Amino acid sequence: MKRALLLAATLLAATPALAQDLGKDEAALKAHVQFLASDAMKGRDTGSPELTIAEQYVAAQMLAAGLKPAGVGGGWLQPVPLVAYKSADHGSLSFTRGGVETALVWGKDYVARAVPSNPKVAVSGPVVFAGYGSEGEYKGLNARGAIVAVLRDSPHDQPSDIRAHSSQPDQQAAVAARHGAIGVILIEGNARHAIFPFAASVGYAQSESMTWQGSDAGAGAPPFAYIGFDGAARLFAGSKIRWDAVLAADKADRKLPTGPLGATVTGTANTAIRTLTANNVAGVLPGTDKAGEYVVISAHLDHVGVGRPDAKGDTIYNGAMDNAVGTASMLEVAKRFQAAGKAPRRSILFVAVTAEEKGLVGSEYFAANPTVPKGSIVADVNLDMPILTYDFVDLVAYGADRSTVGRIVEQAAAAEGVKLVPDPAPEEASFVRSDHYSFVKAGIPAVSLDLGPGGAGAAASKEFLDKHYHQPSDEIGLIDWKQGLRFVGLNYAIARAIADAEDRPVWNKGDFFGTLYKGPMAK
Repeated sequence: MKRALLLAATLLAATPALAQDLGKDEAALKAHVQFLASDAMKGRDTGSPELTIAEQYVAAQMLAAGLKPAGVGGGWLQPVPLVAYKSADHGSLSFTRGGVETALVWGKDYVARAVPSNPKVAVSGPVVFAGYGSEGEYKGLNARGAIVAVLRDSPHDQPSDIRAHSSQPDQQAAVAARHGAIGVILIEGNARHAIFPFAASVGYAQSESMTWQGSDAGAGAPPFAYIGFDGAARLFAGSKIRWDAVLAADKADRKLPTGPLGATVTGTANTAIRTLTANNVAGVLPGTDKAGEYVVISAHLDHVGVGRPDAKGDTIYNGAMDNAVGTASMLEVAKRFQAAGKAPRRSILFVAVTAEEKGLVGSEYFAANPTVPKGSIVADVNLDMPILTYDFVDLVAYGADRSTVGRIVEQAAAAEGVKLVPDPAPEEASFVRSDHYSFVKAGIPAVSLDLGPGGAGAAASKEFLDKHYHQPSDEIGLIDWKQGLRFVGLNYAIARAIADAEDRPVWNKGDFFGTLYKGPMAK
């Protein structure tokens, strides 16, 4: 407690008076960011004392905005039981073909993968190559009791967001488990080799990742090993399926050959686990005639903490744009509702989520364990790292083309003089890289808002991503506060439109994610 009080005092002392030339609303927005992204907050790393202070700050600001607590036990916080995990050792991987056992070499051929849901993996069975591991590729394959090998990718004819979703190891493992597999070996494909080759991944093989206690991702068929081109060439040698033919088909976007590799694989992967806790912060503005339905406005509070020094020797990754200003915008949207003097029809649930930088963990936990009745959340609008350095003219809403939320966003944006445009870089698969994706996996229509490429947008985004993203230079001086106020107004208009609409949002008829996760579908 003494440490927390001392830290709070330090933060107050470290926060200078607001510049006098700002208007009242701009100053309020800046005040949030100035606090959250100060050096005293040390980058708000998950599990840090500084992030705990940030949680209390957000809770206090929610109270000031007229919200009611929507956490656990009548409070503002939802504790997230986190699991930090990493490979405990190099594990082992070998295969036997024709009575001859061949041991693969860690760091050259393979690396063991940590599996928090199964910390001591020990499997042995025939190995079957299932291409990209998509549902259709299992047709005619007998994977029951087998170890399935798959390229860490997805069929190339899929849209980029579906391809990114389907190539997640947990998704590939879930499909393999449905077909009776006992384990999964992930294989480097051409796309990953070009972006992040196996040799580079070895340096991160024993780094720590994070999930939440109770998540069963990968439990049925654990993805326990990752092999590169060299390891794959050794595994496929002597089988009816040639590794060079697999790579050629992958490169040419053709159907991959699949089938048994005529070998038995034996492997182990051991995982070291530690537990910790951070909190989501939740406040609610009750609605009127549709109060039992909730629109979530989400923004992640955490950042990446303290790291390698930059050229100036700065080691604090302040995260002003990522995502202090997103959190600040969420708080100011809440104040707009209060100032409007008219309650929304649906309730608005404002949630500052934790551990986004660790893999969308806090939002995934909230979506799986909401603090309101399950099934009552009708939509999520996520605010993540708006690059507020230029006069924006358009808006990107990742996921807008998948549900009726997209039409609402487009109309609300148009009323504010902003055009909704498609994702300008679908190959980057931003749809699966921010917290709205956690709500999508819970069957809830969701979008994540970003400023568009029009006008100076493309150049400004490149400038920020190249020079400031996840760098100590992501500091408060980058932000144009007038654009920040425009972003707040835009988000208020969108939240108000969803909350006051007669019908709840639904997925477009036949949408991949709406169908997969059994969300409400358009008739």
